[in-house]
Amino acid sequence: MTNTLKQKIKELPDSPGVYMFLGEKGEIIYVGKALRLKRRVSSYFQSGKARDNRLELLVESIRDIKYIRASSEAEALIYEAGLIKDHRPRFNIELKDDKSYPYLKLTVNEEYPRLFLTRRRLNDGALYYGPYVNVKLLKSALSFMKKVFPLRTCRKLRKKVCLEYHMGQCPGPCEGRISREEYMETVEQLKRFLEGKKGDLIKSLEAQMERYSKNREFEKALNTKNRIEALTAIQQLHDRSRYPIFGEMEELQNALELEKLPSVIECFDISNIGGRQPVGAMVRFRAGKPEKSAYRKFRIKQVRGIDDYSMIREVVRRRYSRLLTEERPLPDLVLIDGGKGHLSAAKSVLEKIGLSGLPVASIAKEYNHLYVEGRDIPIRLSPGSRLLLLIQRIRDEAHRFAVTFHRSLRGKKAFDTGLREIQGIGPSKEKALLERFGTVVNIKNAPLKLLEESGIGKKAAGEVFRFFREKR
Repeated sequence: MTNTLKQKIKELPDSPGVYMFLGEKGEIIYVGKALRLKRRVSSYFQSGKARDNRLELLVESIRDIKYIRASSEAEALIYEAGLIKDHRPRFNIELKDDKSYPYLKLTVNEEYPRLFLTRRRLNDGALYYGPYVNVKLLKSALSFMKKVFPLRTCRKLRKKVCLEYHMGQCPGPCEGRISREEYMETVEQLKRFLEGKKGDLIKSLEAQMERYSKNREFEKALNTKNRIEALTAIQQLHDRSRYPIFGEMEELQNALELEKLPSVIECFDISNIGGRQPVGAMVRFRAGKPEKSAYRKFRIKQVRGIDDYSMIREVVRRRYSRLLTEERPLPDLVLIDGGKGHLSAAKSVLEKIGLSGLPVASIAKEYNHLYVEGRDIPIRLSPGSRLLLLIQRIRDEAHRFAVTFHRSLRGKKAFDTGLREIQGIGPSKEKALLERFGTVVNIKNAPLKLLEESGIGKKAAGEVFRFFREKR
């Protein structure tokens, strides 16, 4: 095996996807799917492994390797069959002209097309995808597609909606619950998914959602949003409890579509209670473990008042300007505690200092959403997943370090706002109130409705409201 191929295999993600072996002229000679790309591809080149003549010839013919990431092995199955159909690789002989394997049939020759499994490929004007060698995975993929791209399943269009409609797996064309134009839009989206064009599909869906929102068609906008989230969610077809083989780092690389493994992560947080003596903090994790000797503290010097975005810009600029000046290595990923605005703030300052290529993501506290550049819809992290636990651990450590630094500067007495005397108000709710209202005086004078909207919950808001009214 050449050094080039060794490097290619080394760079492969350990996640689901499709791999393509290329020959002397750059042509695709074999396509395969894998639950773990790196492990599967490297198995072809293991020394001492017994190979038949056909496999030996395949390995000797490989000059390059390409791959496409997928969210699950079931999704990879769809891409694999499409690539085999398009390129007809000479080593994929098991799928050539074999009528025993099932196809997916999309009946675009009907007024309201259907999608279903079939073992017969007819010349009837329908679209056929496949064949597929793994029926179990194909059924899993079909079940997912029925939920995300609901189409009718009945052979003849009925007069009334059926159970499928009430389960959300049919849009109800029989009763005119959906126009044919909208129905065919779903069909086109499904075609893009089946052809492996998920990136284009998500962009199209985002444009559709924006169009619905502008037209005040909020229910349709919500349905489109749910479709986007289903396609972009970490879990989408992949039950992590069933497949506990992904590393923490590999999952994060796959989720953020990073070119390299994010072994070194630096996370920033701002401690800014009431705008008094704000500070920033940065923690560093290597291979999922804290590297405390590399932690850094920042006193905010250039920002006045409560302005988290400007504070993030200041600490990120100071950190990476220094690394550049001292010619020290950069992290693989920068993580910001915050939402989309915090991400934009960090990204803008990195671009100004010449680090536009440094990967950045932010995590919002409320919903545990990951935001990345160029993507309007956040990545939803599945509750209880190892990826979410890793991100939470890093973020919470950054928050702890920032708050500890802040308290050490102000001293316990000077830091006391008196809010924690109120029943149900602890450090997190105290911070939420001060971030929302700025000062204790503003909290004292706030109406109950605004207190309830501050994120501390109705019960705690009621306690705050009563506490200050009883003191008057």
